[in-house]
Amino acid sequence: MEGNYQKIVQENLGRLFSRSSPALVKTLPAVRDQGAVIFQAFGRECRIQPDGILLGNEPQNEVLGILISLYALNATADSCRPEPLKAFKDFPNSMPYWAAFSARTEQILVPHVQKIHAAKEKIFDTLNGKDASDTAGCDFSFLVYPLPKIALCYIFYEADEDFSASATCLFSSNANQFMPIDGLADVAEYTSKAILDIVYE
Repeated sequence: MEGNYQKIVQENLGRLFSRSSPALVKTLPAVRDQGAVIFQAFGRECRIQPDGILLGNEPQNEVLGILISLYALNATADSCRPEPLKAFKDFPNSMPYWAAFSARTEQILVPHVQKIHAAKEKIFDTLNGKDASDTAGCDFSFLVYPLPKIALCYIFYEADEDFSASATCLFSSNANQFMPIDGLADVAEYTSKAILDIVYE
């Protein structure tokens, strides 16, 4: 399967670098460094060049490589619109992915809500985050940017004597302009994994 992923990444890069470089720098947005473009993705420096994708110093030939290349292919000159926040189920054609989204993006965080709260500032520093607005009533919430034009809002309730802990993930209202719907579910899943990596590093 790894070979198949790598093939998809290379095909996407071939399509990407057949376009105008100035347009790519503007739409991601990114900075140009010789034949590559550089921006932040999933909390690390991302370098896209014709022969591959690097996150930090790590080549990305699996799912993250596909997601980053898809974002680069789909990004437009439009800006991210963080509000109004949008539930994943409210995006067109999302129904086949609802169960996996809930399990892999939201439920995976529930056992760790207290530790996530304690590590909130560290999460902000890594994922370009901030406290979220318009989420009154929850115990805490925040907005992070796994990709420059895709924002995710995480809303948390801590456990008490009446209710168990919970975690909800919402999207910037136009997130699906910059990523196909199945990729959007994966972006949220890998952002949740990144949050846990930050909490436990």
